Amino acid sequence: MAPAEPNSGGSASGGATRDQTSVKVPSKDPKKKDEKKDEDLSEEDLALKQQLELYVERVQDSDPGLQKVALESMRQEIRTATSSMTSVPKPLKFLRPHYGTLQTHYEKMEDSDLKKLLADILSVLALTMSPEGERESLKYRLLGSDGDIGSWGHEYVRNLAGEIAQEYAKRQSEEAQIDDLMELVVQIVAFHMKHNAEPEAVDLLMEVEDLDLLVEHVDSANYKRTCLYLTSSAKYLPGPDDMLVLDIAHSIYMKFEEYPRALQIALYLHNLQYVKQLFQCCNDPLMRRQFCFILARHGVTFELYEDMCAEDEEREALQEIINNTKLNEGYLTLARDIEVMEPKSPEDIYKAHLIDGRGSGGGTVDSARQNLAATFVNAFVNAGFGQDKLMTVPSEASSGGASTSWLFKNKEHGKASAAASLGMILLWDVDAGLAQLDKYFHSTDTHVIAGALLGVGIVNCNVQNECDPALALLADYVDKEDSSIKIGAIMGLGLAYAGSQNEHVRRALMPLLGDGKSSLDVIAFTAISLGLVYTGSCNEEVAQAIIFALMDRSESELGDPLARFLPLGLGLLYLGKEESVEATAEVSKTFNEKIRKHCDMTLLSCAYAGTGNVLKVQHFLGQCAQHLEKGETYQGPAVLGIAMVAMAEELGLEMAIRSLEHLLQYGEQNIRRAVPLALGLLCISNPKVNVMDTLSRLSHDADAEVAMAAIISLGLIGAGTNNARIAGMLRNLSSYYYKDASLLFCVRIAQGLVHLGKGLLTLSPYHSERFLLSPTALAGLVILLHACLDMKAIILGKYHYVLYFLVLAMQPRMLMTVDENLKPLSVPVRVGQAVDVVGQAGRPKTITGFQTHSTPVLLSAGDRAELATEKYIPLSPILEGFVILKENPEYKDDN
Repeated sequence: MAPAEPNSGGSASGGATRDQTSVKVPSKDPKKKDEKKDEDLSEEDLALKQQLELYVERVQDSDPGLQKVALESMRQEIRTATSSMTSVPKPLKFLRPHYGTLQTHYEKMEDSDLKKLLADILSVLALTMSPEGERESLKYRLLGSDGDIGSWGHEYVRNLAGEIAQEYAKRQSEEAQIDDLMELVVQIVAFHMKHNAEPEAVDLLMEVEDLDLLVEHVDSANYKRTCLYLTSSAKYLPGPDDMLVLDIAHSIYMKFEEYPRALQIALYLHNLQYVKQLFQCCNDPLMRRQFCFILARHGVTFELYEDMCAEDEEREALQEIINNTKLNEGYLTLARDIEVMEPKSPEDIYKAHLIDGRGSGGGTVDSARQNLAATFVNAFVNAGFGQDKLMTVPSEASSGGASTSWLFKNKEHGKASAAASLGMILLWDVDAGLAQLDKYFHSTDTHVIAGALLGVGIVNCNVQNECDPALALLADYVDKEDSSIKIGAIMGLGLAYAGSQNEHVRRALMPLLGDGKSSLDVIAFTAISLGLVYTGSCNEEVAQAIIFALMDRSESELGDPLARFLPLGLGLLYLGKEESVEATAEVSKTFNEKIRKHCDMTLLSCAYAGTGNVLKVQHFLGQCAQHLEKGETYQGPAVLGIAMVAMAEELGLEMAIRSLEHLLQYGEQNIRRAVPLALGLLCISNPKVNVMDTLSRLSHDADAEVAMAAIISLGLIGAGTNNARIAGMLRNLSSYYYKDASLLFCVRIAQGLVHLGKGLLTLSPYHSERFLLSPTALAGLVILLHACLDMKAIILGKYHYVLYFLVLAMQPRMLMTVDENLKPLSVPVRVGQAVDVVGQAGRPKTITGFQTHSTPVLLSAGDRAELATEKYIPLSPILEGFVILKENPEYKDDN
């Protein structure tokens, strides 16, 4: 702080200055410090200091001419001064003591241009001088001249923006005029956008609630960075602001014809109207095909009409892509490329020879249970490959042959899962699948027929077909007497038409809910299937039907573990729809107290799934903190609810993992049983080391239910990754539990999951760089996890085919590049860990630690790919799934 010279401007200023200095620097003895300061200054600085003090005197002169020259020179000095990162610019530093003097002089001046000039200078001085919360910089700015604010430098503009935000909030509460503020805002936003400070412009506009201004100020150079900031900040904003922000991003992308990104935002907003507009705006046939691939990956049922695509032939071709008919072909191309077409047997997965000592024989215990486990392992590992060593073996000359013989190595309801596993092996290949399943329809065994019906549903899962074969085959069986056949047909319809909101399916299934003769398991599966078909649709008729079915149940039926599927079916109708659930949640408060809380938790957890809503996570944690007497089941869904809500973004996910650790330490038994499942959902197909260790610890827990949940979750977090460490843990567990048939069954299932699709599939419901959440995939996972809350009754009982709900979430974790005729095209790509580059300066690298491969390639969790060649231009900015490449017209070969 510069000392106050006695001659600097009379005693008044001296007093004022001493005051200022003492405020800023609490020094023991100002006098000594002042003398020292003067000695430290270099000659240039001293000259500058005296020069500025002279100007301050001149400004107070009575001659306007002198005043003007002094003000101009002072302004010149301040503007040309450069500051380093750590220190205040020198002119500002030397003018600090005179801030008070200039302020008092300003008050005395007549209104004139000179007064405005002084206001400008005071506004800049206030940057370092004004007391906290006074907003003097803004006050003088509004009183000053209307010149360009940018000329005073970035720091000044930034400070102003901060003060505007505070002033705006104050004026809003007092309902005062804000026009003068908004004029400044426009200037500041223009300045920020020109100088690559897009995030600051966006922040300011959010503060003053006028994001629409942004659309005018973005240009082709900065729109990508602006939108990236908007879309990533949306996750942390409270509703409805988040939707507004995404809406603005959508309109910016549309303005600059960045259609694939606009499509992703439209899907995030569940706004099919926007999707329709896209097809109307964009006439490039290749680009439209790329849209269709994105829609197919998201699992949206979307009908193209003439107003979106006039030519019949093109429309049919596009509709085929949306229906996902290319999925099986692409997946097998990937498998051939990576050379994993050879079918694997369960023994190849168990690798019993690596386990030393006891339990390596393993075949002695409960052979039907072992065979059932092998059925699932075989189905998971060979999913979608069309061939395996148990079910599709060509039949020998002897009667029946091998494929039927495996079927009959399973007992009763085990046969249903075995027959259905054929559907899993022929996944997404509707024609071949139906042809091979056909033989089971002629069986006399009801369980085999039930399995075949379920198999039809599995084959048609995530793929639509023009002729609706699933509906034609399954609808007739829904009314059969036998409950296992009924359940097979009901679950098959749920899987085949998940998310499609198909009216015919609703008409087939609704009567079962109100039918007094139906057994509880039929009603439970009907509720789940209707919930799946109408996922996230908030359909009132279906909701009412399920509510009535719930109210009609007797006390003893509500105690049955399967009764929990009813509230879950209801919850799926509101998946991710937030407030829309409130009316139904109110109704649920009138239910029998046995299921009331359970229903409430399930509805809330589904409605806020994937939203990252912090308040809801707190609500669920609060429910888990209560210590209850036995028999209360609602804390299980509450724990799963924490995971379902918090999985939306990385930060919340890490925090949820830590909260779940605490629940393990002080939670009751029913909470501890759900925690491993919640961890499994948070890290699905993404084996994080800390979670892996926690689950490994829990897999030896004294409580068998906790151990089972932990083992299944080890399978879920490693699903489709072939993770060697998890595979090793599971092998050790299989020898540890070799005498316990139930736990061994769980270990086998987990082993099958880890090698899902021989490591080519993922269960993660998120795609497009974790931006989009596929509702049907999440629904499938949630159903399985709710079933796992009571392992003994459902998965280890006779409803083990609930495991097939996972098929909804199975997707190849591939990048497949195709040419303009949709034929596979091999190009070099770099694959590495994705790096968050939001708001970073310049053009930072988006991936780190990459390797270069040629497509098709596998992408792990958190990976990102970019083209390593200039020869082609990808039509989608996010390289995942099917990406169409077109040749780059400006590319010149070096040779």
